[in-house]
Amino acid sequence: MGNYFKHETAIIDNNVVIGDNCKIWHFSHIQSGAVIGESCSLGQNVNISNNVTLGDGVKVQNNVSIYEGVTIEDFVFCGPSCVFTNDLTPRARYPKNHQYIQTIIRHDATLGANCTVVCGHEIGHHATIAAGAVVVSNVKPYALMAGVPAKQIGWVCECGQVLDKGADVFECKDCGRKYNIIDGELKEIL
Repeated sequence: MGNYFKHETAIIDNNVVIGDNCKIWHFSHIQSGAVIGESCSLGQNVNISNNVTLGDGVKVQNNVSIYEGVTIEDFVFCGPSCVFTNDLTPRARYPKNHQYIQTIIRHDATLGANCTVVCGHEIGHHATIAAGAVVVSNVKPYALMAGVPAKQIGWVCECGQVLDKGADVFECKDCGRKYNIIDGELKEIL
């Protein structure tokens, strides 16, 4: 176990790996087999289920449960009360015996407050899911998704700013990065 802060009300099961400089706040629970990278922040009432992996620098806001089958890469932001699923046909009477559908959230993605990520999908790096959106398909890198079901409504920069389309390129008004769309995906112009 690393050097981290744990609030006195948090529960950490056996067989958990927690990286240095993490903060685990009130009433959170980290279950057996979980691996949490360095410099993560887990807000109040966060549940990290068995065998979940979080990369470095992940921020999980209050009231989020990350269930077995979900993998979150480095520097992902999970907004308050965002929801993950791991079973498309759940029944209380017929448990799945840890055979859950995999979901992956790629590095630097942002999941807005109260959004839902239905299992079996990949959210691309630097994508942004708007508050309250319901993700029912894979999401391209840098895509801005909103609605129920979530549809792509634009693109976002690596820094998180929504991009306005210029004549031939997208240019970020905050950091100045420039992008083109190549084969349906946003690519930075270096």
